[in-house]
Amino acid sequence: MRGAGIIGIVAGCALLVASGVTVHGQVQAASQRLRTGVAAAVRPAVAIANDAEAPYCTPAFKTVLQRVLNACGLVGAEARRGCQPADVKTLASISDDDFNALFTPLKGRGGVVMFDDASEKLDDEARKMVEEMWLDRRGARYFFIVARASKTGTPEFNRTLSHKRANSVLFDISDRFKEEDLDKKVGMLWLGNEFAQLGAEYCQWNVSRKNKACTAEAINRSAFVSWVDCQL
Repeated sequence: MRGAGIIGIVAGCALLVASGVTVHGQVQAASQRLRTGVAAAVRPAVAIANDAEAPYCTPAFKTVLQRVLNACGLVGAEARRGCQPADVKTLASISDDDFNALFTPLKGRGGVVMFDDASEKLDDEARKMVEEMWLDRRGARYFFIVARASKTGTPEFNRTLSHKRANSVLFDISDRFKEEDLDKKVGMLWLGNEFAQLGAEYCQWNVSRKNKACTAEAINRSAFVSWVDCQL
């Protein structure tokens, strides 16, 4: 009996020690989570734009992008919705060709939504492209809509038309996806026909009207749409 009692006491002590070790480990783990603010188990398994950048995120690209974000309403306290040609010329501080060249690496990332002459209406192909581009987020933070108009018509008319085209894309996203804080994720630039016109070579990009003739006039009746995978 004495032997059994001794064995029981020893076993009880062992259980107490093991329990103490377990509790200590749990306390240490909780303390570590409090210090880091996140448990390792809930860290994202896939890299997002905050953790990794695409090769096109050059210093020049990020400089212009940051100016656009600051000036066009995505960050900062100023409440506004997008930028028009005069704003873009001032904030970009680069030529038309250099501005377009900055976006060339996004050729395989985004798409060119095409419109009819003098129209801001999205056809079925355009809506399909907007949906595909929006859903292809890959963890990116900002989505850009860069709308243009062709040389047909006055600068004032085309400035307004390109603004309507940008809004058509924005409203389509808003209506279909019900995204929270959409105004903090979408940057709009409407360039009219005054800044950064596209050449016919851009018809080789991912356009919404793949089976229709594309000219320098047609490619500028458009809105380029893409998520941007850069840290800012």
